[in-house]
Amino acid sequence: MKTPAVSVCVCTLQEAAQIRPLLDHLSALDGAETLEVLVADGGSTDGTAGHARSHPRADLVLDVPGGRARQLNAAAAQATGDLLVFLHADSRLPSRAIATLLAAAGDRGLAGGNFTLRFDGGDAFSAALGSVYAFQRRHGFYYGDSTIWLRREIFEALGGYRDLEIMDDYDLVRRLEARGRTAALPGPATTSARRWQAMGVTRTLLSWWLIRWLYVAGVPAARLHRWYRVVR
Repeated sequence: MKTPAVSVCVCTLQEAAQIRPLLDHLSALDGAETLEVLVADGGSTDGTAGHARSHPRADLVLDVPGGRARQLNAAAAQATGDLLVFLHADSRLPSRAIATLLAAAGDRGLAGGNFTLRFDGGDAFSAALGSVYAFQRRHGFYYGDSTIWLRREIFEALGGYRDLEIMDDYDLVRRLEARGRTAALPGPATTSARRWQAMGVTRTLLSWWLIRWLYVAGVPAARLHRWYRVVR
Protein backbone atom coordinates (compact mmCIF):
# COMPACT_ATOMS: atom_id res chain seq x y z
CA MET A 1 0.00 0.00 0.00
CA LYS A 2 1.01 3.65 -0.40
CA THR A 3 2.46 5.37 2.63
CA PRO A 4 -0.64 6.19 4.69
CA ALA A 5 -1.44 9.66 5.95
CA VAL A 6 -3.14 8.36 9.10
CA SER A 7 -2.34 5.29 11.20
CA VAL A 8 -5.09 3.98 13.46
CA CYS A 9 -3.79 1.96 16.42
CA VAL A 10 -6.33 -0.31 18.14
CA CYS A 11 -5.67 -2.20 21.36
CA THR A 12 -7.82 -5.25 22.05
CA LEU A 13 -8.42 -7.76 24.81
CA GLN A 14 -11.32 -10.20 24.54
CA GLU A 15 -13.00 -8.14 21.82
CA ALA A 16 -14.11 -10.91 19.45
CA ALA A 17 -17.59 -9.40 19.24
CA GLN A 18 -16.27 -5.93 18.45
CA ILE A 19 -13.21 -6.30 16.22
CA ARG A 20 -14.84 -7.25 12.92
CA PRO A 21 -17.56 -4.57 13.18
CA LEU A 22 -14.85 -2.05 14.01
CA LEU A 23 -12.76 -3.02 11.00
CA ASP A 24 -15.86 -2.93 8.79
CA HIS A 25 -16.52 0.57 10.11
CA LEU A 26 -12.98 1.74 9.33
CA SER A 27 -13.27 0.30 5.82
CA ALA A 28 -16.38 2.40 5.20
CA LEU A 29 -14.91 5.76 6.27
CA ASP A 30 -14.56 8.42 3.60
CA GLY A 31 -11.00 8.25 2.29
CA ALA A 32 -10.30 4.87 3.89
CA GLU A 33 -7.69 4.13 1.23
CA THR A 34 -5.35 6.61 2.96
CA LEU A 35 -5.69 4.78 6.26
CA GLU A 36 -3.38 2.25 7.92
CA VAL A 37 -4.88 0.04 10.65
CA LEU A 38 -2.80 -1.74 13.27
CA VAL A 39 -4.31 -4.01 15.91
CA ALA A 40 -2.33 -4.85 19.05
CA ASP A 41 -3.91 -7.71 20.98
CA GLY A 42 -3.10 -8.23 24.64
CA GLY A 43 -3.50 -12.02 24.73
CA SER A 44 -7.18 -12.59 24.03
CA THR A 45 -8.44 -16.15 24.37
CA ASP A 46 -11.69 -15.55 22.46
CA GLY A 47 -10.23 -15.40 18.96
CA THR A 48 -9.94 -11.62 18.70
CA ALA A 49 -6.53 -11.68 17.01
CA GLY A 50 -7.63 -14.35 14.55
CA HIS A 51 -10.71 -12.35 13.57
CA ALA A 52 -8.51 -9.32 13.00
CA ARG A 53 -5.96 -11.21 10.91
CA SER A 54 -8.68 -12.58 8.66
CA HIS A 55 -10.08 -9.12 7.94
CA PRO A 56 -8.65 -7.28 4.91
CA ARG A 57 -8.77 -3.90 6.65
CA ALA A 58 -6.23 -4.90 9.33
CA ASP A 59 -2.81 -4.09 7.87
CA LEU A 60 -0.90 -5.51 10.83
CA VAL A 61 -1.94 -7.53 13.89
CA LEU A 62 0.49 -7.74 16.79
CA ASP A 63 0.50 -9.97 19.87
CA VAL A 64 1.54 -7.71 22.75
CA PRO A 65 0.91 -8.96 26.31
CA GLY A 66 1.49 -6.73 29.28
CA GLY A 67 -1.17 -4.05 29.26
CA ARG A 68 -2.75 -1.34 27.14
CA ALA A 69 0.18 1.09 27.17
CA ARG A 70 2.54 -1.56 25.81
CA GLN A 71 0.01 -2.54 23.16
CA LEU A 72 -0.43 1.00 21.89
CA ASN A 73 3.28 1.80 22.00
CA ALA A 74 4.00 -1.36 20.01
CA ALA A 75 1.41 -0.44 17.39
CA ALA A 76 2.73 3.11 17.15
CA ALA A 77 6.28 1.81 16.70
CA GLN A 78 5.16 -0.16 13.63
CA ALA A 79 2.92 2.58 12.22
CA THR A 80 4.08 4.58 9.21
CA GLY A 81 1.54 7.43 9.08
CA ASP A 82 2.28 11.03 9.97
CA LEU A 83 -0.73 11.14 12.30
CA LEU A 84 -1.31 8.51 14.99
CA VAL A 85 -4.88 7.82 16.09
CA PHE A 86 -5.55 5.64 19.15
CA LEU A 87 -8.96 4.02 18.87
CA HIS A 88 -10.82 1.79 21.34
CA ALA A 89 -12.47 -1.34 19.95
CA ASP A 90 -15.90 -0.18 21.10
CA SER A 91 -15.55 3.33 19.66
CA ARG A 92 -16.51 4.60 16.20
CA LEU A 93 -15.26 7.60 14.26
CA PRO A 94 -17.38 10.08 12.31
CA SER A 95 -17.62 9.28 8.60
CA ARG A 96 -15.40 12.22 7.62
CA ALA A 97 -12.83 11.64 10.35
CA ILE A 98 -9.93 11.22 7.92
CA ALA A 99 -10.61 14.52 6.13
CA THR A 100 -10.99 16.21 9.51
CA LEU A 101 -7.67 14.80 10.71
CA LEU A 102 -5.87 15.85 7.53
CA ALA A 103 -7.30 19.35 7.82
CA ALA A 104 -6.05 19.52 11.41
CA ALA A 105 -2.62 18.35 10.23
CA GLY A 106 -2.48 21.45 8.04
CA ASP A 107 -2.28 23.56 11.19
CA ARG A 108 1.29 23.02 12.30
CA GLY A 109 0.51 24.69 15.61
CA LEU A 110 -1.72 21.79 16.65
CA ALA A 111 0.08 19.06 18.60
CA GLY A 112 -2.90 16.70 18.67
CA GLY A 113 -6.14 16.26 20.56
CA ASN A 114 -9.23 14.07 20.41
CA PHE A 115 -12.76 13.99 18.94
CA THR A 116 -15.92 15.38 20.43
CA LEU A 117 -17.68 12.41 21.98
CA ARG A 118 -21.15 10.95 22.23
CA PHE A 119 -21.99 7.87 24.28
CA ASP A 120 -24.27 5.43 22.49
CA GLY A 121 -27.62 4.27 23.78
CA GLY A 122 -29.74 7.36 23.24
CA ASP A 123 -30.94 7.31 26.86
CA ALA A 124 -30.68 9.81 29.72
CA PHE A 125 -27.69 7.95 31.20
CA SER A 126 -25.67 8.22 27.98
CA ALA A 127 -26.67 11.86 27.52
CA ALA A 128 -25.52 12.67 31.06
CA LEU A 129 -22.14 11.06 30.47
CA GLY A 130 -21.76 12.99 27.23
CA SER A 131 -22.56 16.32 28.90
CA VAL A 132 -20.05 15.74 31.68
CA TYR A 133 -17.42 14.64 29.18
CA ALA A 134 -17.93 17.81 27.13
CA PHE A 135 -17.55 19.92 30.29
CA GLN A 136 -14.31 18.14 31.18
CA ARG A 137 -12.94 18.56 27.65
CA ARG A 138 -13.41 22.32 27.82
CA HIS A 139 -11.06 22.24 30.81
CA GLY A 140 -8.45 20.03 29.13
CA PHE A 141 -9.51 16.68 30.63
CA TYR A 142 -10.20 13.77 28.31
CA TYR A 143 -9.45 10.07 27.94
CA GLY A 144 -8.79 7.41 25.35
CA ASP A 145 -12.45 6.65 24.66
CA SER A 146 -12.66 9.97 22.80
CA THR A 147 -9.95 8.79 20.36
CA ILE A 148 -6.68 10.57 21.09
CA TRP A 149 -4.66 11.64 18.05
CA LEU A 150 -1.17 13.12 17.81
CA ARG A 151 1.43 14.04 15.28
CA ARG A 152 4.00 11.26 15.14
CA GLU A 153 6.86 13.56 16.11
CA ILE A 154 4.94 14.80 19.15
CA PHE A 155 4.14 11.25 20.29
CA GLU A 156 7.80 10.30 20.00
CA ALA A 157 8.97 13.45 21.76
CA LEU A 158 6.60 12.69 24.65
CA GLY A 159 7.95 9.16 24.92
CA GLY A 160 4.62 7.54 24.12
CA TYR A 161 2.38 5.98 26.73
CA ARG A 162 3.84 5.34 30.15
CA ASP A 163 3.45 1.79 31.42
CA LEU A 164 0.77 2.45 34.03
CA GLU A 165 -1.94 0.09 35.29
CA ILE A 166 -4.52 2.86 35.06
CA MET A 167 -4.67 6.47 33.79
CA ASP A 168 -2.15 5.80 31.01
CA ASP A 169 -4.38 7.69 28.58
CA TYR A 170 -4.91 10.66 30.89
CA ASP A 171 -1.20 10.72 31.67
CA LEU A 172 -0.49 11.07 27.94
CA VAL A 173 -3.17 13.76 27.63
CA ARG A 174 -1.66 15.81 30.47
CA ARG A 175 1.73 15.77 28.75
CA LEU A 176 0.15 16.50 25.37
CA GLU A 177 -1.80 19.46 26.74
CA ALA A 178 1.40 20.85 28.29
CA ARG A 179 3.23 20.42 25.00
CA GLY A 180 1.10 22.68 22.83
CA ARG A 181 -2.29 23.60 21.44
CA THR A 182 -4.82 20.79 20.98
CA ALA A 183 -8.24 20.46 19.38
CA ALA A 184 -11.40 18.45 19.92
CA LEU A 185 -12.28 17.62 16.32
CA PRO A 186 -15.93 17.64 15.25
CA GLY A 187 -17.94 14.51 14.70
CA PRO A 188 -18.93 13.34 17.09
CA ALA A 189 -17.12 10.10 17.62
CA THR A 190 -19.23 7.49 19.40
CA THR A 191 -18.25 5.14 22.19
CA SER A 192 -20.07 2.49 24.13
CA ALA A 193 -21.58 3.22 27.54
CA ARG A 194 -21.43 -0.51 28.35
CA ARG A 195 -18.57 -0.19 30.87
CA TRP A 196 -20.49 2.35 32.92
CA GLN A 197 -24.09 1.14 32.76
CA ALA A 198 -23.88 -1.16 35.78
CA MET A 199 -22.32 1.59 37.92
CA GLY A 200 -24.90 4.28 37.26
CA VAL A 201 -24.32 8.00 36.88
CA THR A 202 -23.23 8.78 40.45
CA ARG A 203 -20.62 6.05 40.81
CA THR A 204 -19.36 6.61 37.25
CA LEU A 205 -18.80 10.32 37.78
CA LEU A 206 -17.24 9.66 41.19
CA SER A 207 -14.76 7.27 39.62
CA TRP A 208 -13.90 9.76 36.86
CA TRP A 209 -13.34 12.71 39.16
CA LEU A 210 -11.90 11.07 42.25
CA ILE A 211 -9.42 8.80 40.50
CA ARG A 212 -8.21 11.64 38.30
CA TRP A 213 -7.56 14.00 41.20
CA LEU A 214 -5.94 11.29 43.30
CA TYR A 215 -3.66 10.57 40.35
CA VAL A 216 -2.82 14.27 39.98
CA ALA A 217 -2.12 14.37 43.72
CA GLY A 218 0.49 11.66 43.27
CA VAL A 219 -1.26 8.48 44.37
CA PRO A 220 0.53 5.59 42.58
CA ALA A 221 -1.32 4.14 39.60
CA ALA A 222 -1.08 0.61 41.03
CA ARG A 223 -2.96 1.68 44.16
CA LEU A 224 -5.58 3.54 42.12
CA HIS A 225 -6.08 0.45 39.98
CA ARG A 226 -6.87 -1.67 43.04
CA TRP A 227 -9.32 0.97 44.32
CA TYR A 228 -10.93 1.31 40.89
CA ARG A 229 -11.59 -2.44 40.71
CA VAL A 230 -13.39 -2.25 44.04
CA VAL A 231 -15.55 0.65 42.83
CA ARG A 232 -16.41 -1.15 39.60
